[in-house]
Amino acid sequence: MRNLTMMTDFYQLTMMNGYFLEGKARETAVFDVFFRQKSTMNYAVFAGLDQAIDYIKELHFSAEDIEYLRSLGTFDAGFLDYLSGFKFTGDLYSVREGDIVYPQEPIIIVKAPLIEAQLIETALLNIVSHQTLIATKSARIVSAARGKSVVEFGLRRAQGPDAGIYGARASIIGGCNGTSNVLTGQMFNIPVKGTHSHSWVMSFPSELDAFRAFAKTYPDACLLLVDTYDSVQGIKNAITVFDELKAAGHKPVGIRLDSGDLAYLSKLARKMLDDAGFNDAIIFASGDIDEYLLESLFSQGAKIDVYGVGTKLITSEDMPSLGGVYKLSQITLDGKTEPRMKISDSIVKVTNPGLKTLYRLYDKKSGMAVADLIALDGEKLTKPLTLTHETERWKTTTLDDYDARCMLHKIFDNGKNVYESPALDKIVEFANAEKARFWDEYKRIDNPQIYKVNVSDELYSLKHTILKQHRHKK
Repeated sequence: MRNLTMMTDFYQLTMMNGYFLEGKARETAVFDVFFRQKSTMNYAVFAGLDQAIDYIKELHFSAEDIEYLRSLGTFDAGFLDYLSGFKFTGDLYSVREGDIVYPQEPIIIVKAPLIEAQLIETALLNIVSHQTLIATKSARIVSAARGKSVVEFGLRRAQGPDAGIYGARASIIGGCNGTSNVLTGQMFNIPVKGTHSHSWVMSFPSELDAFRAFAKTYPDACLLLVDTYDSVQGIKNAITVFDELKAAGHKPVGIRLDSGDLAYLSKLARKMLDDAGFNDAIIFASGDIDEYLLESLFSQGAKIDVYGVGTKLITSEDMPSLGGVYKLSQITLDGKTEPRMKISDSIVKVTNPGLKTLYRLYDKKSGMAVADLIALDGEKLTKPLTLTHETERWKTTTLDDYDARCMLHKIFDNGKNVYESPALDKIVEFANAEKARFWDEYKRIDNPQIYKVNVSDELYSLKHTILKQHRHKK
C-alpha cells in the first residue's frame, strides 16, 4: 500500500488550516459522494472501494511532508504540529463494488471531524470516480457484445500506469473476462490474454514464415494476427499453418483481425475457416471497438467470437470524466446538528441534505429491481410504499409487495476498518448478479428506460423547508 496523503488539492490544506485556527477542526461533518447525470450514461457500476480503503488506512503525514508544507510559508505552526499526528478517526459508509448506482445517489458517505473529512475529498473522488467510470464503460461494451467474450487491451493507451492498472481491474468488474495487462493480472489474479503483434510478422522474411514460427512455439495456443499486409491472404496463410498443426495432432485456436471492415472480413474469414474444416477456430477482433461499433457489427451479421477492446474502454473516450461530487450535507455546531444543502439555479446541482441511507427495492414476485429510494437515516419503510417523483409530483408508484436492500455498508467505524473487502472474483459475481436484476430496457445503449430514483417524503420535506428558510434569509 502507498501513502497518498499528500495527493490532495492545495485548497483542502488551506481550508484545514483555517478550520484549525477557527476552532472548527473537531466539528462533526457529513459529506456525500455522488455523481451527476451525463447524457451518455444513465447508470454506473461502482468500483474502486478497495483502493479507497487502502488510501484511508495509510493516511498520515511524514516528517518530509510536514517540512515541505512548512517551506510553503502558508500554514500555521500549530496546524503543522497537528498534522504530524493526523489519522482518520471517522465513519465511512459505501455501496459495494459492483453495485449498479444512479445519479444523485449517495454512493459513499463520510461522517468525521470536519478537518479529516475535508482532506480525503480529492483522493476519494480520484480513486472511485476513475474506476467507476471504466467499470461502467466496460459494462456498456460487454452488454453490447451480447454474450461474446470481451478482453481489456488498453494498457499502452491508458493515461498513465495507475490508469492502466486500476482501469483494467475496473474493466473486469464491469464484465470483461481478461486483460492484456500482466501486472494487473498478477495483482488481482485476473486471466491475462494476448498472442503476437504485427512486429512479429514483420520480423520474418514472410508472413507464412512468421505464422509457422509462432505455431512451432505455441502449437496448442496458436491464434494468428492476419492483417499485417493483406487480411485475405493472411487468412489463407493461417489456414495453411492450421492444416500443418492439425496434421501434427494439434488444434489451432483461431485468427485475429485488427483493422479493415470487421463485419465483412469476419464473415469472409468464417466461411474460409469453415470450408477448410476449422469450424471451431475462433475469430478475435480488436481495434477501435466500443459499444456503438458493436451494435453496428451485430446489425451487419459479423461473425466475431471474442473482442479485444483497448483505447475506447481504458480511456472511456466518449465520456472522460464521471462527474463525481463531494458535498457537505450535515454539520454539528456547538452540539447542534444541522442539515446543509447546496442551492443552485441549476436543479441538477441542488443537493440532498442530512445524513441519509439508500434502499434498492425489488419486486417480490420477479426479483427484479423496480426503484431506488434515498431516505433520511432512521426512516422506516412501509408496506405498501408510495413513491412520488421529486419534481413531477403527479407521477407516483405504489409498491405493495417488495423486498428492500440497504445499499450502504459501514466501512470505517471511528477510524477502524470494519469491512472485509471480497476478492475480485466475488465482486464480479455480485456485479453480474445485480446487473441481471435490472430489465434490459434500463441497460439499453440508446434511449434507455429511466429507472426510478426517488427521495422519501421526509427528505423531500426537509429540502423544501431549507429552501423556504433560504428565501427568508435573503
